[in-house]
Amino acid sequence: MSKELLTMRHITKNFPGVRALFDVDFTLRSGEIHALMGENGAGKSTLIKVLTGVEDFEEGEVLVSWMDQPLINHSPQEAQKNGISTVYQEINLCPNLSVAENIFIGREPKKNGMIDWKKMNDCAKKLLADLNLAHIDVTKSLEHYSVAIQQMVAIARAVDIESKILIFDEPTSSLDEQETEKLFQIMRQLKDKGVGIIFITHFLEQVYQVCDRITVLRNGELVGEYLIKDLPRVQLVAKMLGKDFDDLAAIKKEGIERRNRANEVPLITAKNIGHRGTIKPFNAEIFEGEVIGLTGLLGSGRSEMVRSIYGADRPDSGELSIKGKKKKITAPIDAMKAGMGFLPEDRKAEGIISDLSVRENINIALQTKRGMFRPLNKKEQADFTEKYIKLLQIKVANPDSPVKQLSGGNQQKVILARWLLTHPDFLILDEPTRGIDVGTKTEIQKLVLKLAEEGMTIMFISSEVDEMLRTVGRMYVLRDGELVGELAEDQMNENAVMAAIAGGEKDE
Repeated sequence: MSKELLTMRHITKNFPGVRALFDVDFTLRSGEIHALMGENGAGKSTLIKVLTGVEDFEEGEVLVSWMDQPLINHSPQEAQKNGISTVYQEINLCPNLSVAENIFIGREPKKNGMIDWKKMNDCAKKLLADLNLAHIDVTKSLEHYSVAIQQMVAIARAVDIESKILIFDEPTSSLDEQETEKLFQIMRQLKDKGVGIIFITHFLEQVYQVCDRITVLRNGELVGEYLIKDLPRVQLVAKMLGKDFDDLAAIKKEGIERRNRANEVPLITAKNIGHRGTIKPFNAEIFEGEVIGLTGLLGSGRSEMVRSIYGADRPDSGELSIKGKKKKITAPIDAMKAGMGFLPEDRKAEGIISDLSVRENINIALQTKRGMFRPLNKKEQADFTEKYIKLLQIKVANPDSPVKQLSGGNQQKVILARWLLTHPDFLILDEPTRGIDVGTKTEIQKLVLKLAEEGMTIMFISSEVDEMLRTVGRMYVLRDGELVGELAEDQMNENAVMAAIAGGEKDE
């Protein structure tokens, strides 16, 4: 049994009005790659921030094998000095400096009070050669290299400062398959040298490819710690989503079935549409008046798929047809003019315009669609605003109040109002009920079904399986950035959805 490098016990952390972590335990052993898993809001990032000194914690303790007293880091720099380093998805290095400078920044070898450039470059070369990266020119600026190489440089830096614990936070999100395999080779090398690695990812296949053990968090609490061989994929998905299913291994893969639409032209037809690094090329047909769901774990490609259809992420392959006619959608304005609307996952960053009023937020999409030479007059704006405030029961004292003063649920309704005002044929709703109260959730679900009855086509994304089953008539299943299957209405139940999300499960 490998020795325990890190022991976190009874960790509790609160933010104003939010319990981020409650009584969480986590153990990392030497020579182990340990996956930290959980959906959005599970507490993964907070636990890592507690460990690395980004956040403090109210209760619990952190113990490491090489220190006699409990460890409390007050900053990532202090954590690094104490043997704990993090390699992030977004590289936190200096692109304008050389590779060698990035490895030794703040620790440059000196000679007669000056930087010893030869020694620094030679040491950098040796470090990278040990990681099978001898081909890298350490004197070139980091910006000349790919994200994958930049991550290797960050790893080399962590190795040189003799980190005993390495945290990989979504390191493969921007890497292709070959780059990911190279990263895994280096992770295995470090594991063989006794380094303990915490691996945070949303890619299930990668967890089972490289990890030894899994810890699952949900809603800020520990679900459990498992050896990889003892936790089949379907059970992992069930634990992450908080579902208990009987006899999951016995679920059969069902074929694709669809209601008879043989003589019907799809409203939306996607052929080999893809966006490198986010969503693999996919084919999809979406028909008028249907509510179609996208299901999969966070990071599976749900949002990336709809963003490529809408032109928010310009696709680099494939073609889109609307009602049988090819359309070039390279930006959101093209999608809007083609009759689409898009409520994004992150309403604060990409939805509301917080400093504008409720009235301005509701009318802005229609005004954009009409163009600057056909401005909405004040009466039109007021009438539209009043109509949708009543229709969606938006709680606001004054339509000219800043939208940022509204609750999350009412902000979501404002964004819905914005798109309904444009009368779209195709409305994309990405997590429309996340973070809002149960009553508002029910209102939105009822509205979605009503709009579909009136002929609107809706693509609906939700992390809540129950909500999807209540709302959608058909589901596309995504996994690891790829559209991998479809569930027809008569196939949709909790067990089937979980099995489809997990994928690749064999009876044992």
